Amino acid sequence: MNSPDSETSSAARRGYAGPAILSHGFRPFFLGAGIWAATVVALWLAILTGRLELSSAFDPMVWHAHEMLFGFVAAAIAGFLLTAIPNWTGRLPVRGWRLGLLFALWCAGRAASGFSASIGPGPAAALDLAFLTAFAGLVLREIVAGGDRRNLPIAAIIALLAVSNLLVHLEALGLAPTARLGLRLGMADVAFLLTLVGGRIVPSFTRNWLAKRGEAVLPAPFGRLDRLAIAASAAAGLAWSFAPEAGVTGALALLAAAAIAARLARWRGHRTLAEPLVWVLHLGYGWLVAGFALLGASVFFSALDPTAALHALTAGAMGTMMLAVMTRATLGHTGRRLSAGPGTTAIYGLVSLAVLARVLAPLMSGSAPILLGLSGFSWIAAFGLFVALYGPLLARPRRTG
Repeated sequence: MNSPDSETSSAARRGYAGPAILSHGFRPFFLGAGIWAATVVALWLAILTGRLELSSAFDPMVWHAHEMLFGFVAAAIAGFLLTAIPNWTGRLPVRGWRLGLLFALWCAGRAASGFSASIGPGPAAALDLAFLTAFAGLVLREIVAGGDRRNLPIAAIIALLAVSNLLVHLEALGLAPTARLGLRLGMADVAFLLTLVGGRIVPSFTRNWLAKRGEAVLPAPFGRLDRLAIAASAAAGLAWSFAPEAGVTGALALLAAAAIAARLARWRGHRTLAEPLVWVLHLGYGWLVAGFALLGASVFFSALDPTAALHALTAGAMGTMMLAVMTRATLGHTGRRLSAGPGTTAIYGLVSLAVLARVLAPLMSGSAPILLGLSGFSWIAAFGLFVALYGPLLARPRRTG
């Protein structure tokens, strides 16, 4: 995978005279992801405290999980892939009105899910499913047209995410009790995507940074251990989706945690502490280890609340990795130096505090209300600060010189 740190080429930028926000996929989708990540948690806190009642056909808990996964996470993935795929294929990026239409579909899905009880679960499902369906088709078209067979699994992952979303809507439609299956399958799908793509970009960016500093020992190249980690992640995710309480699921999750941990240990993360833009990638990938480990342990120890594992995988791995990629890609693609300033470092610290508090909350029942509040407000602050610092960069043309 080529680095998505900079624009594809000067040729790719010529011939576009529209608004900067629609010049590349990372711009609207990273901004939308940041705004929505903070908004969903703010609304969720209001729901939990009885100050808000949504007009949604989804159960409140399902709505919260659905919007974090198919709203925030899906937008961040779209921003990354729409920017990375032109690097992989050599094709021009999707931009202008086509990009605007795709982003409008994502926005429509967010409104439809929140007001599905008012507009009806059928129209809401159609509006919400339109984005991921169109996005999956677009990813497949670009990869096939570019002859990039190596990345065909990425198109399959996005298609499976669309199927997972459909399963959630089937329950709201009264057709099948599949909402939680859809959420688990979607989370497992994204965890696999992080294992796969994160396994390329984390050692790649680390290798580049260490090489510039003259380090003699660099991250280990791809090998059998990496293949084991990827396979174990896929197997554990599928088992958890369909049989969350089975012993084999626990065993596979623990195997995945061990393999991913061993893989991560070979990437020299301890040598990157001087640059938050690099070490945060290792931190995000490390939450995959914690998530799978807690997931496996919760199968064998009933006293361990499985929601700790869920939030280690979602808020931890997904939230941290999405912020890591969104900040890095935005800096690179807008002509800024690839180094984290105090504000960006504060973003990473806030999201880490939010994740740690949320994972500990179900394990420390006496302090759960305080930890949940701390987690929610830290999460909102992290993504609010991202929007404040990076929103102007995303909306303005790339800096030259």
